[in-house]
Amino acid sequence: MRSRHAIPHSTMNAKTINKHQYRGAYVANNTNNQDTISLWFAILPLISLIIMLTSSVLLFGDSSSSGPNQLALMFSAGVGIALGMVRGQSYEVLEQALVDGIMLAMKACLILLMVGSMIGSWMLAGTAPAVIHLGLGVLDPGFLYPAALIICALVAASIGSSWTTAATVGLALIGISRILGLSPEITAGAVISGAYFGDKMSPLSDTTNLAPAMVDVDLFVHIRHMVWTTTPSLLISLALFTWLGWGIEIGDGTVSSIETTRSLLENSYNLGFPAFIPLIVLLALALRKVPALPTITIGALVGCVVAVLYQPDATLAFGGGLADGVSQTGVTIKALWMAMVDGYTADTGNDMLNDLLSRGGMSSMLTTVWLIISAMCFGGVMEKTGFLGRIVTGALKGVRGTGSLVLTTVLTSIGMNIVAGDQYIAIALPGRMYMMEFKRRGLAPQNLSRTLEDAGTMTSALIPWNTCGAFMAGTLGVATFAYAPYAFFNLLNPIIAVIYGFFNIKITKMSDEQQPEVKVEKA
Repeated sequence: MRSRHAIPHSTMNAKTINKHQYRGAYVANNTNNQDTISLWFAILPLISLIIMLTSSVLLFGDSSSSGPNQLALMFSAGVGIALGMVRGQSYEVLEQALVDGIMLAMKACLILLMVGSMIGSWMLAGTAPAVIHLGLGVLDPGFLYPAALIICALVAASIGSSWTTAATVGLALIGISRILGLSPEITAGAVISGAYFGDKMSPLSDTTNLAPAMVDVDLFVHIRHMVWTTTPSLLISLALFTWLGWGIEIGDGTVSSIETTRSLLENSYNLGFPAFIPLIVLLALALRKVPALPTITIGALVGCVVAVLYQPDATLAFGGGLADGVSQTGVTIKALWMAMVDGYTADTGNDMLNDLLSRGGMSSMLTTVWLIISAMCFGGVMEKTGFLGRIVTGALKGVRGTGSLVLTTVLTSIGMNIVAGDQYIAIALPGRMYMMEFKRRGLAPQNLSRTLEDAGTMTSALIPWNTCGAFMAGTLGVATFAYAPYAFFNLLNPIIAVIYGFFNIKITKMSDEQQPEVKVEKA
């Protein structure tokens, strides 16, 4: 039996939800009398969502994800429930669909909360300040954008997780860009581009395992086939980031600001090797394929230990200092508790630096968790009513050739990222829906698995209410719509996939061994 059918739990990373749940409950059960549903009827909840989300962005701007978008998703889920009841489904069944949708995202929500705690403890431990201090000393401002792409690509490829990469190395790179006076939006785009390249091409990544498993393709056949669309996307992205940074020079004022910042960091924290221990431990655990939740939890706890042992003055000061009747142990515990729950508040004597380092805490992720829960409610209702599957099957009617089939798959995966709010559905559902169509046209299944990743994986971080988009915005502190235009790799990959489809570039035909199976299925 091929290894892809038995993906070990230890390969799960910071984006993992049980894949078999999708193959069972979310995909195979997608047969809710879809042929009897009018396409216009099925898209009514989607129309409601589009109208409300558009209004939310127009009325509230960048703050739309702090409540208005959640309301839009929940209201549209209500529209879906009402229409499902019109078709004869019971409220109890549809209510359970809400719960099932939320449960699929619970692991992601727990990871988000622990990432918030880890960021808070790392700020207190001096880990993030130490990385920023080091980066300010070695990174050339003119090459920060391409360097961010390359660094994040290497880290993500080695550990198989775009989330962990963004929450650690990516967060530090954002801080460096702000201090250098560079664009945090462009830097976030470079971080996400690199993180998703490494994640996509890593055999340790869950989505890289999920896509071929959904369409019965060997993992390494899938990875080799992705090279053809991924490589040009990466090279073009690298050229664009190099061009954006070309000629950037820092003036005397910025040089002085950098030196002042490094001096303030040195005065506020101990920046020696112990400050890097939490980062080293986290990367080591990820490389050993320890699951995401315990990895991040251990990273947060190691940060607390380093804070107590290596940053005692900063820890006591953050805890309120020693006072009559309060023990040093009590103040220390209070400081660690506050950092992990509500985040760290810096006091370096510089307002800009304080804003940069005052981050983290579980509470900082609550709005993101709220957004994910709302999105999964909508996705759960759309699946249970059969509307989601009806929209997908309706899309097949416009398919005429290989190019239009690839285009339809790309648009469906993007649509699933928008409607269902989760990249796993954007991979799993189109994969099962279009698998037979690819076979009927004599196209090898690795064409489909590659397309699912080119669109489903890549565009997930570009949707504010998607689990990935919400995570990246909450972690990096840059709004999704602000960094999306600069996430060149994520934008280019689906476009190149479509171009390859229409011009028949690296489109593999089915092998002789696969042909008999197709003939049997046609009969």
